[in-house]
Amino acid sequence: MFVPVAMGAGTREATAPGAPHVLARRRRVRWSSFTPFLYLLPAVALLVVWVYAPLVQTFGLSFVDWNLIPTSPKTFVGFDNYATVLTLPELQQAVGNTVLYILAFMLFSLVLPVVIALLSRGIQGKAKTFYQALIFVPFLITPVATSAVWRWLFDENGGAIPRIAATLGWDLGNVFRDPALVMGAVIVIVGWQLLGFGVLVVSAGLAGISPDYGAAASLDGASARQIVWRITLPLLSPSLVFLALMTILLSAQWTYPIIDILTQGGPGGASTNIYYLLYQFGFRNFDAGLSAAAGVLFFLAFGLVAMLFVEISERLSFHDN
Repeated sequence: MFVPVAMGAGTREATAPGAPHVLARRRRVRWSSFTPFLYLLPAVALLVVWVYAPLVQTFGLSFVDWNLIPTSPKTFVGFDNYATVLTLPELQQAVGNTVLYILAFMLFSLVLPVVIALLSRGIQGKAKTFYQALIFVPFLITPVATSAVWRWLFDENGGAIPRIAATLGWDLGNVFRDPALVMGAVIVIVGWQLLGFGVLVVSAGLAGISPDYGAAASLDGASARQIVWRITLPLLSPSLVFLALMTILLSAQWTYPIIDILTQGGPGGASTNIYYLLYQFGFRNFDAGLSAAAGVLFFLAFGLVAMLFVEISERLSFHDN
């Protein structure tokens, strides 16, 4: 027997008891969608406190004249600090040295790691682990310990390197006070540390390349050299692009502690770089505005280089899919 059910108030009364459960379920779904962002909150907070806030403060300091004394007033000077920085001969020398450092470190972060990683692919077992540790350990040594060891090696009074050079007829003298040799010494020291990191990244990239490509190419008559140039290196390009970008962006940072400990930018600014120049402006000349203006210019320049480099890398890199 069909019994009609009236629609209206009775229906709302019948469904009303279940409405709180539906609303509670919706609230749980809504809050659960924010859960992943809560995991990111500590990292974002650290970035804001230690990166973004100092960056904003640096932009503000670049427009004032201040000697870092908390009780002294900050005088607004507009773009005068930027105009002064761009005309300083010290800046031109530091930028030129930084470019030379970058070009030289490409040998230690790109060329030599590729050669070493390709030659050592046949090492297996415990020998491979020992070799990897031996290559990577210098990257883990602190700059202070590294500087102490290399200062002893380069010591003109009985150091191992000057002795070896003397047997070959070369008189090195004090390389850290020789304008013609000091930059080469810094490059050797920092490059020795960077080599392990480069080999590690390249070895990881080689491990991700399937050996089937080389095997198929060899069946078609390709030589080992052709396999390396036509298959291995193109597929290794993402790792090489990463190393090149890191070298461009971080060369000044890598060389700063060695310069500060061993050469102090000398002699005559022959070994300085842009980071050490910022330190001199800010904490030796006590000119916070000038140092901040130079820092802003370097930040914009490196940011532009990074953007262009990433865009180019996306176009040129080959990926093994």
